Amino acid sequence: MLISLCLWYDVKKLLCVMTICMKTYELNKKIVQSFGASPVSDLDSVPSQYCFENDLVYSHRGFDDFYKRLLSGEKSAIVSGVNASGTLHMGHKVVFDINKYFQEEHGVDVYIPISDDESYVSGKVETQEEALRNAYGLAKEMIGYGFDPKKTFFILDYKCPEIYNIAFKLSRFVTMSTIKATYGYEDSDNPGLHFYPCVQSSHVLLPQLREDTSNVLVPIGPDEDVHLRIARDIAPKVGVEKPSVLHTRFLPGLDGKKMSKSRNNAIYLKDTGKALKKKVYSALSGGGETLEEHRENGGVPEEDMSCIYLKTLFYDTEKATALYESYREGSLLTGEVKKRLYTVLEEHNTAFVEGSRDVSDSDVDTALYQF
Repeated sequence: MLISLCLWYDVKKLLCVMTICMKTYELNKKIVQSFGASPVSDLDSVPSQYCFENDLVYSHRGFDDFYKRLLSGEKSAIVSGVNASGTLHMGHKVVFDINKYFQEEHGVDVYIPISDDESYVSGKVETQEEALRNAYGLAKEMIGYGFDPKKTFFILDYKCPEIYNIAFKLSRFVTMSTIKATYGYEDSDNPGLHFYPCVQSSHVLLPQLREDTSNVLVPIGPDEDVHLRIARDIAPKVGVEKPSVLHTRFLPGLDGKKMSKSRNNAIYLKDTGKALKKKVYSALSGGGETLEEHRENGGVPEEDMSCIYLKTLFYDTEKATALYESYREGSLLTGEVKKRLYTVLEEHNTAFVEGSRDVSDSDVDTALYQF
């Protein structure tokens, strides 16, 4: 009976991780099959960067053209937004590291809309002032993360009301029926939500409309593709090019389920010390129920969140392969792999906290996009 319970527990753990991976895969696949994106695996050339090498980027729209033009020396830009209702966590790392790679390796300007207004109209925050405070906090964290403030331009709509004039002009080229069909909004939803796709399109098309930079890339999670479909539909109607898009994969939370603030299953970039250790050591494990069982039968790295995080976010291919093999054969214990993850994260997050500590409001103001 005990063996049966242990086997059922292992099956439940594996099913938990498999379920979130399958849901993520289905969403990524739907974008390809139903909405015209192309698999990244079909590209002839991709950057030598870990997000591409570790299969963290699933599909794209026009990335081959963007990359070819970038390598030819054409001035290029990235637009990559974030919501002003929280703080940064490991789920942001993939997109951020893609953006930083292009900025550091190719000198690409990065435009970062922080949606303080959307946070307010959607009810994620109570006041516009709260949204603005959150937006400043996120901007400081991004500078602390390593984005170059001289080549990074934050767009805070509360501070940049000119964005609404652009949105107003773009609104002529999208219909309410399209917005309702795309987002599922009802007449009972407030008009700010109905109008906000025009504001997001203004963010996405800004480098072309204001800076004459037509080679633009937008890296996003698959759940954000809806925003880009609206912007890409509007682009040719206002005489600019459709921006290229990269769709990343979701990173599961510590419990193997979708990473979510409400589930408290995310590692935040500010987590250090005891708080970080508690999270890491309580993460879903793929090891045996006892040390003896693990040494005899080995573990399942594909269901162990510490193994998954180390492999996808921090280790190169050779090191990740050795990690999985050692864990699978039982020579590497669950506690040891958790310790490895904690050590890597403690170093990573401490550097982030220290880098963010001295960033001031005036530093953010200097990096605000100037209309």
